[in-house]
Amino acid sequence: MYELLKGLRVVEGAAFIAGPSCGLHLAQMGAEVIRFDAIGGGPDYRRWPVAPNGDSLYWEGLNKGKKSIAIDLGRPEGRELAVALATAPGENAGLFLTNYPVKGFLSHEALAAKRADIITVRVMGWADGSPAVDYTINAAVGVPQMTGPVDDDRPVNHVLPAWDLLGGAYAAFAMTSALLRRRISGEGAEIRVPLSDLAASSLSHLGSVAEVLSAGDRPRMGNDLFGAFGRDFVTADGKRLIVVAITPRQWSGLLKTLDLSDAVGAIEAELGVSFAKDEGARFTHRARLFPLFEAAFATRAAETLEPAFDAGGVTWGEYQTLRQAVTTDPRLFTANPLFETLTHPSGLTYPTSGPAGTLANEARGAVAIAPKLGQHTDEVLATVLGLDSGAIGRLHDEGLVA
Repeated sequence: MYELLKGLRVVEGAAFIAGPSCGLHLAQMGAEVIRFDAIGGGPDYRRWPVAPNGDSLYWEGLNKGKKSIAIDLGRPEGRELAVALATAPGENAGLFLTNYPVKGFLSHEALAAKRADIITVRVMGWADGSPAVDYTINAAVGVPQMTGPVDDDRPVNHVLPAWDLLGGAYAAFAMTSALLRRRISGEGAEIRVPLSDLAASSLSHLGSVAEVLSAGDRPRMGNDLFGAFGRDFVTADGKRLIVVAITPRQWSGLLKTLDLSDAVGAIEAELGVSFAKDEGARFTHRARLFPLFEAAFATRAAETLEPAFDAGGVTWGEYQTLRQAVTTDPRLFTANPLFETLTHPSGLTYPTSGPAGTLANEARGAVAIAPKLGQHTDEVLATVLGLDSGAIGRLHDEGLVA
């Protein structure tokens, strides 16, 4: 962890991936992030994957370094406590992260009535307030129709929740941007981050919206890299490698390493194109090129190809399972300074990631684990709301906190 945001207090009332991942990014950069949940846990408290004892590894991963308070949100008094936490005073407080509905007890209007300069960042499904999750938004924008084998027209759902993860990162960016403005102008803000808008804007930024209007829907193409040269190939010893050649240097290095310069040159002469100068031509004529590469890979073992690729400046990768990566790959896990091996509330001990960004020439702080549900209830009530031990005890007696 780092201390770039040390002194900030963010209150989080959110579930699933986008909101909690925003809080995680902020916590790992030093902010104090206080998460409130219903007593017994929210809708993601038992979500898979789970440990043998039933604890959610998902919840444990997304809530590292946060403080936890458990409140009976079904009662008016409990909801008042949540509002009081979100709107508590302090120059570096009044930062609220949520995926609760736009209307209700955690509406921006209700919070701003208690603290005029509050910054509310609200992760949503659809921009009109309709419910949605990453997978339903992805289906709506057509990505599953572009993914998968050429000869199968069934949609292919992606296992990586891209819009959720982008939403968490964007929400963190939006909150810190609003805070910078508040320090200058004193203004609060309500920032809505709908997954639908993230998906639509991202596809626009990538040129996909313009593409579909001018050329129609992109067809499926299996593992072929769109617009350049790239695909998976099987080596003589049965391993599967992916190579990508987007730049002229990547392309020339690949041809030289596989001894294909003359064969590819013959195709260029026949077609009247230059694959070295035109990455699009490599894609357009990939059906002519792929058989040459398939044959070249089939006569070479991976243990021979991989060092040759590195020496030749080829961009390549080997397909491996996540278990293989976690247990054997030093670049990703086994020797990556992002990770510390820690024991968690679930009782499991495993490599645990700190922030993905690295501050050059600055030491990383220790990685913090997730709290137990309600672990910091008394501390938060005392330090944020200023309640004494008697008042806190009465809240426990009344079942409002746990």
